[in-house]
Amino acid sequence: MFIYNYLLKSDKMKIKLEGSTNNLTEKKDILDFSAAAARVCYSEKDFDTLVKEDKKKLIEGTLKSGHHSVYDHVHLNFYIDGIPKIGAMILNNERDYTTSEKSARYTQMEPVLHQKELYNKWMTILEKKIGAKYGKKLDELKIKKLAQENARYMTSVFTPTKMVHTLSFRQLNYIMHYFEEFIENSVENSKFYEGVKDFMSEFNEILKSFYVDNLRSRNDRHLSFFAKRKDFKEEFGENYSTNYNVSFACLAQLHRHRTISYEMRLIGDDELQGFFMPEIFNGDEKITEEWNKDMCSVADYDYPQGMLINIHESGKYADFITKMHERLCGHAQWEIMDQTKKTLDEYIKAAKDNNEAVYNELVDYANGPRCTFPNIECRGSPCAFGKKSLERLI
Repeated sequence: MFIYNYLLKSDKMKIKLEGSTNNLTEKKDILDFSAAAARVCYSEKDFDTLVKEDKKKLIEGTLKSGHHSVYDHVHLNFYIDGIPKIGAMILNNERDYTTSEKSARYTQMEPVLHQKELYNKWMTILEKKIGAKYGKKLDELKIKKLAQENARYMTSVFTPTKMVHTLSFRQLNYIMHYFEEFIENSVENSKFYEGVKDFMSEFNEILKSFYVDNLRSRNDRHLSFFAKRKDFKEEFGENYSTNYNVSFACLAQLHRHRTISYEMRLIGDDELQGFFMPEIFNGDEKITEEWNKDMCSVADYDYPQGMLINIHESGKYADFITKMHERLCGHAQWEIMDQTKKTLDEYIKAAKDNNEAVYNELVDYANGPRCTFPNIECRGSPCAFGKKSLERLI
């Protein structure tokens, strides 16, 4: 049974508005407030006076003309319980938001069906493996957290999670229209995309009271999460563009860097497929074989978070430096730390021959993790690995 179909039958997603700008909760009041903000541009009256005016024609005019920035003034704070992890990832890829999401790194996941067995099984294996390797460096709690972080690779990307998600009224409507468009026009027909569309339909149905037909993008904008092309050129200069394969779990970490663009596609049957495997298992053939066997047992219907997907990352070199400050660190998830280092190495190699100025800026970050960066002091809670963080196996 495909896991999202199971979840739909057992425990539907719940979305509750917990707060909003000026405590506005009704669509008509949000539209009116936004129109009053629009009137500020062309009126000598104060805001309190503008709020009391009849603005029906102004609302109709701004919606029809595409002058939608005024509808960003009202922000909505939603508590979303039971959202599939992939749904949270789609929302979190749209940049204009604030999210506080249940962490699969620091709290235990609540998988269902066969994945619960696998999660618990690998929690035990990982705790023993990490303890044997790093028991002198890490306390029991840290070992447990790292085991959780890696056992979650066995759980479905449709596993329910919870989050507080804040976005503007305009952004909410744009997303709801993006979802409509994706449901109607996407030609993908795998179980993965069926599950994604089920989530989108449910999301739109729950929040339909906020829906405004004309409040949609007029600039040919669409969901940013799914790549529309198969091939992207590798480039490293003032700006960069690169492609690589990582897990769903890694992408969930990556796209929190909102100044950098990320888009994904499933790796097709005609290409190399596989799963992320914790580095600490490398060299242990028995465990490696068992890990891959368990991944395969759920991959055909549940899309585990350890499944490899193809990522296109693009942005400015300065934003990549900011990313390194967060991810080349002993506190970072191992997979994203490793991939960030690989991208840095490629960037430096290319820039050395093609862009001396960028090379000179990046080379200062090539000597190790964040604690080796120029003019940097370690944060208040140092990691256990220090300047050897890039050599850790977990």
